[in-house]
Amino acid sequence: MFATPAYAQAAGGAGAFTSFLPLILIFAIMYFLLIRPQQKKVKEHGKMVQAVRRGDQVVTQGGLIGKITKVKEDNEVEVELAQGVKVRVVQSTLAQVVSKTEPAAKE
Repeated sequence: MFATPAYAQAAGGAGAFTSFLPLILIFAIMYFLLIRPQQKKVKEHGKMVQAVRRGDQVVTQGGLIGKITKVKEDNEVEVELAQGVKVRVVQSTLAQVVSKTEPAAKE
């Protein structure tokens, strides 16, 4: 019934690594299939948000579609939803840019 001391010592060496190998493989697969693509998506969203400018048509995460009328310094933008209806929106809540405007020509 009881394991002898020699048998118990033999099971602890290479058996410990092989028992953790499936966990290590699962973590590696999760990293390459879930974590890395999500980090890339967040990075691209941050670049998109920082690149918005006046005149761009955007969609907010709430589903509102409007045109940017002013980009403020404190991480906010002013979006015109309809003629005369302007709202302040936090830049990070912009879901996508529908149409971009051309940059103004430098003289």
